Amino acid sequence: MVSETLMFSHAYEEGRRDLIIRREQPLFGDQMGGGGQPKTASGVSSETGVLDTVLLAAPCHLAIVPANSVSRESLRNGLCCSTRLARSEHRRLAELLNDHGVRTHIVPAKPGLPDLAFTRDTTLMTPWGLVELRPAAHHRRAEAPYVASIVKDHGFPIHGRIEDGSIEGGDISIVRPGLVIIGCSGERTDETGATALARMFEEKGWRAIIYRYDPHFLHLDTIFCMAGENSALACIDVLDDGLLLQLAALGIDIIPVSYKEARKLGCNVLSLGAKRILSTRENTRVNDTLRSLGNTVIEADLSQFTRCGGGVHCLTMPLARQT
Repeated sequence: MVSETLMFSHAYEEGRRDLIIRREQPLFGDQMGGGGQPKTASGVSSETGVLDTVLLAAPCHLAIVPANSVSRESLRNGLCCSTRLARSEHRRLAELLNDHGVRTHIVPAKPGLPDLAFTRDTTLMTPWGLVELRPAAHHRRAEAPYVASIVKDHGFPIHGRIEDGSIEGGDISIVRPGLVIIGCSGERTDETGATALARMFEEKGWRAIIYRYDPHFLHLDTIFCMAGENSALACIDVLDDGLLLQLAALGIDIIPVSYKEARKLGCNVLSLGAKRILSTRENTRVNDTLRSLGNTVIEADLSQFTRCGGGVHCLTMPLARQT
């Protein structure tokens, strides 16, 4: 008899969609759970609700693409990327998520898409369904329709797509129900793309804040990331004082992260909800700080990915969080 673990591993390597992307329970508009307290997983309305389901993508073609300052520095320092090690790290990431009750759907790898593993950037799940984004990087343009088609094929609702300008998911923080912050560097996300997404949320009665920052930092989630319902990791060395004042007025406590830590993806974490945070193993000081604030921190070795410029938040695209 073949074990479930071996079957998963084989399916993962081969990109078998029939085995590794499956809907065990309906997610939108259905009650789940037991004990007289049904839990509702209906899209994503925050960065910190209990995570139910997340989209990952197999990193079989991962490569260091000189498309951001971190990856260019890695290449200058003579670093390379091992797809064998990346696959091992990614499998362990999926296992950690599963261990904490998160269902993982794996998008099969596809030749010519070296950054596909960073699923955060090409699509966005909202409370109303999936939005197909519009990456600026030429080598990532084909990812968005590919990922969106897979999500649609497996029964998740589609809300729309961004057709003009450019916008990437690393620049989007669904802070809480009714509030979204959209980073706009002018490069990976431009004014047209940011405004188009903001309008989608505003039409639903949400407040959308567009924050403009220097493109050196690639995405908003490298310098700002929600850690808890009312707390966020933030690189205060570079964030504008105006944004910090807005966050304070919104009741969001700031956990400072230094510029050097941010360069190593120190802000780039994933909240699993219920004061559980997934972070990278090398993020030692920030992890210790999060623990001192009463959080459970789960550490993952993702060194093959961080040298490419992406961390935990970049590698995960939530499909459903409990509300």
